Amino acid sequence: MKKKTISMPLRYGINAVLIVAALTIGNALVTGGALGRAQTSIIMQIGIYMILAVSLNMATGYLGQLPLGHAGFMAVGAYTAGIFWKSGAPAGSLTFIIGIILAALMAGLVGMLIGIPALRLKGDYLAIITLGFGEIIRIAIINLSGLTGGAPGLKTIPKQASFLKVYLCVVLTLVIIHMIMKSRHGRAILSIRENEIAAEACGIPTTYYKVMAFAVSAGFAGVAGALYATNQGIIAPSEFGFMQSINILVMVVLGGMGSMLGSVLAAGVLTALPLALQRFSEYRMVIYSLLLVVVMIFKPSGLLGTYDFSLSRILGRIFNGTDAKEGGERL
Repeated sequence: MKKKTISMPLRYGINAVLIVAALTIGNALVTGGALGRAQTSIIMQIGIYMILAVSLNMATGYLGQLPLGHAGFMAVGAYTAGIFWKSGAPAGSLTFIIGIILAALMAGLVGMLIGIPALRLKGDYLAIITLGFGEIIRIAIINLSGLTGGAPGLKTIPKQASFLKVYLCVVLTLVIIHMIMKSRHGRAILSIRENEIAAEACGIPTTYYKVMAFAVSAGFAGVAGALYATNQGIIAPSEFGFMQSINILVMVVLGGMGSMLGSVLAAGVLTALPLALQRFSEYRMVIYSLLLVVVMIFKPSGLLGTYDFSLSRILGRIFNGTDAKEGGERL
């Protein structure tokens, strides 16, 4: 019996319909008052941390490096967009989009400048130097008080975030990173993770791809920072310290380094967990640590390892009873 195959345009069409349906239902629940103010705030934060976790996963899970300064790139994006939105430009969708783009470009540029010297190192040395650069960014923000507001922070940032805007950014982040990793550039990045010496021997410009992946990761962290700034309305340098970077890294490791779906799920769980544990907020990091230790003992590769959701695989099982390997695409 001949197996039915699903064309690529049809797969993408089904993906688009499901995404639009999910965004429409979510937006209706939020704007219709079905969810309270606290629940809506948590949902918005979940979307922001999804972008942070997926973007760090590109450098950690796909590239195989261990940067610890992701909160610094988030801070660059937050302050870049916040300063722009406070500059007197009329609030609106166009202003919002420009602020997001500026945040991504500035954070990506900083990531590239830091990545050129930092990515010459490996392992613990890379973690230490990126941690140092992250602290340098935070201290620079404090000292540039005339522009950034100094230690008290940047206040009265126009609140333009909404469920639809945040989760459209989430979808775009997932789609763009997915497309990069499915291209020849993504295969080159994965080859560096598997064996950098062999990749270089095959003619792959390892330095170029390491810096590129690092810059893209930093750029999307800047997008998350911009969304965080306009969602909160006020930001301070203390919010982008070492513990913020560790928090994002925990999400990536817990979900599975190399799994986009794992990062998304872990970001959702670890962002919503403090709400469920409000009475035990002082023990939050203890609970995180114990959870991470248990996962590392029983599932060292993370909850999902390198598994990613594949609509083609599910459709293949429905139509043929087997996986749709021919031209399968992951989402």
